Amino acid sequence: MNIELKLQTAIIEAIKQLYNSEVNASQITLQKTKKDFKGHYTLVTFPLLKISKKNPEQTSQEIGDYLANNNAELVTDYNVIKGFLNLTVASSVWVEMLKHINANPEYGFTPVKEDAPLYMVEYSSPNTNKPLHLGHVRNILLGHSLSEILKANGLNVVKTNIVNDRGIHICKSMLAWQKWGEGATPESTGKKGDHLIGDFYVLFDKKYKEEQKSLQDDKDLTPEEAEQQSTLMAEAREMLRKWEAGDSETVEMWKKMNSWVYAGFDETYDEMGVSFDKIYYESETYLAGRDEVLVGLEKGLFYRKEDGSVWADLSDKKLDDKLLLRSDGTSV
Repeated sequence: MNIELKLQTAIIEAIKQLYNSEVNASQITLQKTKKDFKGHYTLVTFPLLKISKKNPEQTSQEIGDYLANNNAELVTDYNVIKGFLNLTVASSVWVEMLKHINANPEYGFTPVKEDAPLYMVEYSSPNTNKPLHLGHVRNILLGHSLSEILKANGLNVVKTNIVNDRGIHICKSMLAWQKWGEGATPESTGKKGDHLIGDFYVLFDKKYKEEQKSLQDDKDLTPEEAEQQSTLMAEAREMLRKWEAGDSETVEMWKKMNSWVYAGFDETYDEMGVSFDKIYYESETYLAGRDEVLVGLEKGLFYRKEDGSVWADLSDKKLDDKLLLRSDGTSV
């Protein structure tokens, strides 16, 4: 439904009846009414004076009268400012337009062509040791909305999600479940999988802080010394080492617990009405990064400390040194 086209057709008929003259659409100059004046659309009547053989005000007045009297379902009011006829469109026309828009889910969309530019939009990007939080929700809504806006403008869009499904933080949840979970599952607890695993991540942190306090109080250790002597942290690091070494028992536990989290994530995504075209997992890509670190070490781009850890010297960038590989060889 095109309101401007309706007005244009009505104006052409008005000119025919008033001045016994045929005009085409190119002779009708319609524009949005300036906000300082009443009306929705403005007809510029100066180009029509040769046809009307009258001054701008008279021409505008006559066309306005004709439209108001003969097209009341389209034009409900008008006013004249010199050679400009400001027309007020009937409310029913706007309602009809909104109904038309609402009935067409792809109203205003530009069809995507094969040679349209390709955009990749990455959003959500959660960790598999806890549920999605408010920051993720904001990120998801922004990413999904941007993707849909780009697609509606005729662009090729690939919606991606990069999942951080490995690392020490994942092993903390795994270790807590192994030590204190008593075989808990989403089914046995009635909890969403991501919330269940998040509970064990919190439990690890609670137990770790208790251990730290005990070490500092009983042995008079500094926080740094207590961390080095932490049994829990050592076990988590050993679990990470086993995972990176492909230990079957560790990998199977990791797969099982991550599957619970993914089911929870999917439930949330479904409720939000969002989706992804491609999901990448850090567990499938981290080895490439690790190999690059080792290449960089050979080239002298990085350095190895006495404990075997590999670091990047960023002092020339006025930044702290960055840990790349831990002393046990595991990735960060």
